[in-house]
Amino acid sequence: MTAMTPGSNIPLSTARVAVDVAAPVRLDVSGLLLTADGKVRSDDDFIFYNQPSGPGVTYRSGGGSAPDAIVVDTTAVPPGIEKIVVTASPDEAGRTFQGVEPTATVRNADDGSPLATFTPPQLGGETALVVIEIYLRNGAWKARAVGQGYANGLAGIATDFGVSVEEPAAAAPPVPAAAPPAPPAAPPATAPVDPRIAPPAPAAPPAPPAGSGKINLDKGKVSLQKNQTVSLVKGGRPLLSQVKMGLGWEPAFRGKDIDLDASVVAFGPDRKHLDSCYFGKLSILNGAIKHSGDNLTGEGAGDDEVIVVDLGRIPADATGLVFTVNSFTGQKFTEVAKAYCRLIDAATGEELVRFDLTGAEPQTGVMMAKLIRQFSGEWEMTGMGEFVKSRTVRGMVKPAAKAL
Repeated sequence: MTAMTPGSNIPLSTARVAVDVAAPVRLDVSGLLLTADGKVRSDDDFIFYNQPSGPGVTYRSGGGSAPDAIVVDTTAVPPGIEKIVVTASPDEAGRTFQGVEPTATVRNADDGSPLATFTPPQLGGETALVVIEIYLRNGAWKARAVGQGYANGLAGIATDFGVSVEEPAAAAPPVPAAAPPAPPAAPPATAPVDPRIAPPAPAAPPAPPAGSGKINLDKGKVSLQKNQTVSLVKGGRPLLSQVKMGLGWEPAFRGKDIDLDASVVAFGPDRKHLDSCYFGKLSILNGAIKHSGDNLTGEGAGDDEVIVVDLGRIPADATGLVFTVNSFTGQKFTEVAKAYCRLIDAATGEELVRFDLTGAEPQTGVMMAKLIRQFSGEWEMTGMGEFVKSRTVRGMVKPAAKAL
């Protein structure tokens, strides 16, 4: 089974596939049949619980005990249809994907065996997602991970793909030219209506694609910008070896020695604080994370403090690591120059990722970077550069949890 990341694709080894989307909350799952121009031919190409079947595409309810799914029989998809997109939205009105981690599984529809999984990263205020697309390329059907979020719900998706979000009015009888227009009649009783769709608010544009700007390690060393994410995947495989997070800094011009403390705060699901590794506790998570010890001056070239992380030994219940730097003596980061963090392959010494702190605030703590384990197993690193009023790692726990 393949663990997919945004933009990745797999060839389909079976003609009939089912895409189900599971989450801690109830989700509505839909499918849209699209032509080469990325639009539906008519509203009949929108497949959902109130219109559960179309040519080659079927909605399958999980009955509340299993996730809903869209089943695609590629042999029955009509000519001219080149793509079927699978969408998901929370069943609860107004609910976003904040704190909800949906996972799509592409299965063989005949025996239920999984072919691939995909967990869209970095979800927040989105109320609907295009999760997976089944598409035709050079005569062969494939599945691609998408993860594009919409802030204006399913209506935003429907509008993008050409589905009518307002029901057409019944034709009014002719009236004299001077008479006011007849009010629109109710929609035909036979027209399927999805109660989740309302006309989108013009001022609410679609959210940017989930994981936009995310890259991997295939092209060598990555220099991160603030809030940019790199997937620790190389050659299509997650990096699960031992890495070092090196943190360094220098005193500002003509400044005094600067005593900063590098730490890492480990979290489990639901942002539960598991432990913190710092100069007073040099090993946590059964030795999977180790600290090099305290540097009292910040002088000298190279990393001032190093935290070794054995990705392959991180317990399954540890899903997030936030790397922080604090000034216990109260010196502010406006007195610090050239602060950075970098991820190094411990076996080869190769620098994989670097994040340079480009701004400063008169605070005593900063969250430098975070490592987040995805549902599919790979780790992602995001540059943060968020300042906090705290002189110790203890004061970083709550802001770090909030930043996950």
